[in-house]
Amino acid sequence: METIVRAVDVGFGNTKYVTGATGADIRCSVFPSVAYPSARDLSAVPAAERRKTVAVPIDGLFYEVGPEVNLAADTFRATQMHDRYTETPEYLALLRGALNQMKVPAIDLLVVGLPVAAFLAKKAALEKAMTGKHEVGGGQTVMVRKALAVAQPQGALVYYASLHEKLQTIEHEQSLIIDPGARTFDWLVAKGMRLVQKKSHSINRGMFDVLQAIATEISEDIGTSYRDFDAIDVALRTGKSPMIYQKPYDMTRLMPIARTIAQQAVSSMMQWIEASYSFQNIILVGGGAFLFKKAVKEAFPKHKIHEIKDPMYANVKGFQIAGMNYASSTLEKEVRSHGVGTTAGGPA
Repeated sequence: METIVRAVDVGFGNTKYVTGATGADIRCSVFPSVAYPSARDLSAVPAAERRKTVAVPIDGLFYEVGPEVNLAADTFRATQMHDRYTETPEYLALLRGALNQMKVPAIDLLVVGLPVAAFLAKKAALEKAMTGKHEVGGGQTVMVRKALAVAQPQGALVYYASLHEKLQTIEHEQSLIIDPGARTFDWLVAKGMRLVQKKSHSINRGMFDVLQAIATEISEDIGTSYRDFDAIDVALRTGKSPMIYQKPYDMTRLMPIARTIAQQAVSSMMQWIEASYSFQNIILVGGGAFLFKKAVKEAFPKHKIHEIKDPMYANVKGFQIAGMNYASSTLEKEVRSHGVGTTAGGPA
């Protein structure tokens, strides 16, 4: 029977997950990393009022998550952007919401990610928490037989190597993977596929800092608190002005603020990196790649910066590839060791 491998990347801004994989074709989806708690199960709400969300039961509450979670929004939006994020019920609700959307009753190997700075400290605990039976809403459960946590940018490295058919040659190269996300600006130095821990790190200088700084300036300008971070994010990505008081708001004069924050993040990274001339590959991924690209190119003027199409999914697609390779090699070892066939139980 087929070994089921799936991957989830619960970011501070978005939860990305794999819905299926056939060879090199990896299908992904995404929903906002927002979870709204309620004392009741929203599956009991009349069909006409239901959203494309699921109510995940955790510790006596039901956390609503999913593609249309913004329709459940109240005036307070808890972002859970702190170092113990993976230990919160909101994180678990987002993870289980992704499991719900995968439409499989059991997963042999689930691959998840962690920011670089938290990787060593939280890897074992996260793998333990992810293993076992999960209630995923609507009375459904998903059994995860084994979990594997990796540093988030490591997924991008695997995906890049797979895209360019470099899984063998990259073993002899040194790479830098830069991943500007919602809360953290992560970078990973790797020799081959192995993390160089002392040169890899994360700082809290991601897209949220940019959105917050711009929102503060807009608030000062219009004379009232402005907190529509989603509208600012869309404006930065599309170049289309956000609508404020029924008029388009020109953000042109605020762009230097965004560029300064990106430069600050890159400058902090450069303090950790020595001998940048030794990198054969510099790879830029993540949801904030479009905004941090100029600062990265300025920091490495003699390098080609490799970008990946749909950079938001680079990590989770790499998780999936790494998981499939891991499962395949583990099963082969079992066959060689025992001389017997394998089952859907997957890697043990």
